Amino acid sequence: MPTNPLLYTSGLPPFNLIKAEHIVPAVTEVLANANKDFDRVEATLTPDFRPTWDNLLKPLDIIDHAVFRVWSPVGHLMGVMNSDEIRKAYETVQPEIVKFGLKTSQSKKLYDAYMKIQSDPSGKSLPRPRQRIIEHAVLSMKLSGVGLEGAAKDRYNQIAQELAALKTKFSNNALDSTKAWSMTLTAKEELDGLPDHAVALASQEHNRATKTTESTADKGPWRFTLDAPSYIPFIENSKRRDLREKTYRARIAIASSGDFDNSPIIDKILSLKQEQAKLLGFSTYAEQSMASKMSGKVAAVDKLLEELLAASLEPGKREHQELETFAKSKEFTEKLLEWDIPYYAERLKEEKYQYSEDELRPYFPISKVLNGMFDLVRKIFEIRVEAADGAAPVWHQDVRYFKVLDDKTGKQLAAFYLDPFARSGLKRSGAWMDDCMNRRKDGAKLDLPVAYLVCNGTPPVGGKPGLMGFDEVHTLFHEFGHGLQHMLTVVDDAGAAGINGIEWDAVELASQFMENWLYHKSSLLSLSGHVDTNAALPEKYLTKILAARNYRAASIMLRQLHMGLTDIELHHRFNVGGSETTHDVFNRIAKRTSVLPPRPENRFLCAFSHIFSGGYSAGYYSYKWAEVLSADAFAAFEEAGLDNPRAINETGLRYRNTVLSLGGGEHPSVVFRQFRGRDPSTKALLKHSGLL
Repeated sequence: MPTNPLLYTSGLPPFNLIKAEHIVPAVTEVLANANKDFDRVEATLTPDFRPTWDNLLKPLDIIDHAVFRVWSPVGHLMGVMNSDEIRKAYETVQPEIVKFGLKTSQSKKLYDAYMKIQSDPSGKSLPRPRQRIIEHAVLSMKLSGVGLEGAAKDRYNQIAQELAALKTKFSNNALDSTKAWSMTLTAKEELDGLPDHAVALASQEHNRATKTTESTADKGPWRFTLDAPSYIPFIENSKRRDLREKTYRARIAIASSGDFDNSPIIDKILSLKQEQAKLLGFSTYAEQSMASKMSGKVAAVDKLLEELLAASLEPGKREHQELETFAKSKEFTEKLLEWDIPYYAERLKEEKYQYSEDELRPYFPISKVLNGMFDLVRKIFEIRVEAADGAAPVWHQDVRYFKVLDDKTGKQLAAFYLDPFARSGLKRSGAWMDDCMNRRKDGAKLDLPVAYLVCNGTPPVGGKPGLMGFDEVHTLFHEFGHGLQHMLTVVDDAGAAGINGIEWDAVELASQFMENWLYHKSSLLSLSGHVDTNAALPEKYLTKILAARNYRAASIMLRQLHMGLTDIELHHRFNVGGSETTHDVFNRIAKRTSVLPPRPENRFLCAFSHIFSGGYSAGYYSYKWAEVLSADAFAAFEEAGLDNPRAINETGLRYRNTVLSLGGGEHPSVVFRQFRGRDPSTKALLKHSGLL
């Protein structure tokens, strides 16, 4: 066995052994071997060579798999255990990773070989997933500059390297800027209105940051940060308007000044993407992006977003007027500003539905939520999830490991890691699912899929287990939905297995689908159990949660549309260096989508990692595009009868055998029709959102 744990060739990544100093030598070695192996494959691609799946795609898959096994855990650690040492190693080898990717994707010999397979009768008779892998490879190579020559090719490659470095820098700046700000309170009256769990977490955070035990929840000091488990309870509950303003202003200024300023990076990223698109023959980067999306054209995206905007704007205005009226009734005489809206929205919700989010939290200990979620998917999809803690090396003590089995046969299908809690300064914000291992068959050997499910939930405080807010339960269900699509695949070729090869604007279907179950009474009940007594969520709360499902739904929709329209505008119509800045665009779009325009100093874009360092460039609309699919998919269960176990199981198996099983092995529109029997409709989404 190699001495470098990143070079282990089988089993799960040995996270208990991997250190920053292993990264550079491991990546250097695997890339040296990969380059040699690729050169050997390419040398066989002579004019008289007849390429097939076995003599071309299999050797390439072996090369890709070797690089993936080393690079995937490195990228994962950058997200969940970020450190100066890991960053330095990552940034040292990233250019070589990009260089290798460009080498393989710009090989004209390989491109010609793919085209030969596509035109050959044997290629046309390949199973559909393999045809899709080749189709995606051809398109990916076109979008990677395989048709470029000379100076154009050199410039394309230079841009690719620059973009990779800029995206990493953007992400690091957002993390470092978030980490750099905190607010320490010392007087009890400064905590007025805050829920107990937020105060306890602030005390715990002070002790973590100072490496002391001086703070107690009762006496402080209390340290608040911009991480979601700290920020959200504060902005929604603090009675101190001045402190809410201070915290809000810090939040909208993340990564917008000093050493962490992402504004120039945004301009550079947009400029380079536009230049890249034109090198490839597209008029804008958004058009380049749509070439590989389900939507196909910017016009189709504009049509969907405008349709949703038209349905949401007037209801959004009514919601804001209702909030203003309510605030005045509580003797608030000032103008309602951004740091007031979350506070009064929570108070109005409490008055309308007679409960607070903090009242719910004790009913959702994470262990109970997990057991309820696992029981739900057992009933719907006939799978069984079993805890396997200790069976896999982990990167942090909070991480858990689970196996997924077929409930009828007991056969293991997959596994996943769950990293549920926020880690200040070490873990990037948000939540995500990623692939640790892909389903991949090589002869008699079958690698089962393994997923990473990463959240930033509230960590355990005050000796209690992790207690989840309802929004955190939402997030967990969302990521588990992604995980199910990765883990329940039946495709044996990694390039189309699970989430691989699915058009980007369809990937949120499986995740958003799972969220709908939180509004089914018996499903929600099964997730709850009071942390002290295990008493189920009382009927009064169940009824109120269901009634509150569409509370401020139009406002939430408008916020998503604001981000989606801004993303398209920046990547399709914006001119870097023109009279408008990117922040001007953000504010201009807001005039159409926001009842209360954002403050001129709002720099949200500087931390908008989805589109500047993630995979959602000219693709943020995907959440809404896929939500149409997910709402319509869930409507099939509603039509079958949500309280009819047999009908739900039958519909669930049909969903499992199409949406969850086929992965990228078939076009998502075909998969949806196989499940639903027709094309998708927006009616279910508008109905679920209370906007019909």
